Amino acid sequence: MQKKDVVKEERGSFRGTIGFVLAAAGSAVGLGNIWRFPYLAARDGGGLFLVVYIVLALTFGFTLLITEISIGRKTKQSPLTAYMHISREWKWIGYFQCLVPFLILPYYCAIGGWVLKYFTAFLTGHGDDAAEDGYFGDFITGRTAPGIYMFIFLAICAVIIYMGVSGGIEKSSRIMMPVLVVLVIVVAVFSLTIKNDDPARGVVTGIDGLKVYVIPSLKGITLKRFLLIVMDALGQLFFSISVAMGIMIAYGSYMPDDSNLVKSVNQIEIFDTVIAFLAGVMIIPAVYVFMGPEGMNGGPSLMFVSLPKVFAQMGVLGNAVGTAFFAMVLFAAVTSAMSILEAVVSSLIDGFGMSRKKATVIESLIALVIGLVVCFGYNIFYFKVDLPNGTTGQILDILDYLTNNLLMPFTCIATCILIGWVVKPDTVIKEATRNGEHLGRKWLYIVMIKFIAPAFLLVLLLMSMGIIKLAD
Repeated sequence: MQKKDVVKEERGSFRGTIGFVLAAAGSAVGLGNIWRFPYLAARDGGGLFLVVYIVLALTFGFTLLITEISIGRKTKQSPLTAYMHISREWKWIGYFQCLVPFLILPYYCAIGGWVLKYFTAFLTGHGDDAAEDGYFGDFITGRTAPGIYMFIFLAICAVIIYMGVSGGIEKSSRIMMPVLVVLVIVVAVFSLTIKNDDPARGVVTGIDGLKVYVIPSLKGITLKRFLLIVMDALGQLFFSISVAMGIMIAYGSYMPDDSNLVKSVNQIEIFDTVIAFLAGVMIIPAVYVFMGPEGMNGGPSLMFVSLPKVFAQMGVLGNAVGTAFFAMVLFAAVTSAMSILEAVVSSLIDGFGMSRKKATVIESLIALVIGLVVCFGYNIFYFKVDLPNGTTGQILDILDYLTNNLLMPFTCIATCILIGWVVKPDTVIKEATRNGEHLGRKWLYIVMIKFIAPAFLLVLLLMSMGIIKLAD
């Protein structure tokens, strides 16, 4: 058997379009959809943010997704080696596309361990304990438990990747994604039915919270404020759809040649946007009912501090709802983390000729070591540093800032320049329509990839670096 055939066998492929769409959508539906999207929507005018986000998803998101998936399917290569087959002079983009998931995986697994801890707490009937003040802080500053939960979470992802594309990624996605959707819908519907008799506000219902979420609010809107909302939506979309992380290139390389690529991209867009919207329906009404508008905050504090307190106020149903919620979050975290791991593993297979099993073991061990350093960043290695985007953070936050705020926008800008100006948009368009599919947004794609997407990404990058400031 020739080396090329061995590599092909080690790489694997999706058996069908449904498997690809579910896996890609699973990658896109991650923690950002759950803990950042609802917070931004509540802060940025509710329905106004939703409208801006949907418009960007149909334009900006469509452009970046179809570009990376087409690069993957056209080259049948990993993120590390794909760009070499597009243009040898621009092969360096592949190094960044591999470096990003390599740096993200350890801290994503650390957060995945937090999710697993809370799921376990609610599953075993200790949801009230999780709602106590200081519970989250005491947990992440512990020297043993965070590392153990991180290891278990990483091991789950490693086993799936070890089993291959069709036997691991596709099979697990076919199970986890439908369950995730059902859990999201169940918790979202329940969130709309709750009510609370608040002494200050009277009887507040989940429907009241839904109105805050979906009805556009133009109160205090100015041009500067609207631009900030646009950039918030752009940033959320960019970090949500799994581009610039090597994932969509890797998954695209496993996509069957006869699959309808354009239709698949549309389905991924819809899936990601609907889940993000439903995450808001789950969270905003519940938080609004029990904690009011001031209860809405973003990031870990929303998921691990505010929501457990909300579940605790639901009485006997609190543990059951909390268990369903954190089960859903756990599935979302696993499907995202395993795709991040796969981006690196596929690169080791294509770039260094490793077997899938060897590549999975090596990358998992490296991620485990760095992940432990991340966990110790809240105790043994604790320190604070001011970041250029105005936030303060520890080791986890530094890695997140380096990847999400600097490397990802930079890599995406480089890809836009390569496709838009060097090898030309037809490189992607021909691959996307190779089976005679109709690309209805062809003109839009050309304008976006050449002009609008790189310009928006540059603004996003400069904002992350603290050079442009739009915040009030």
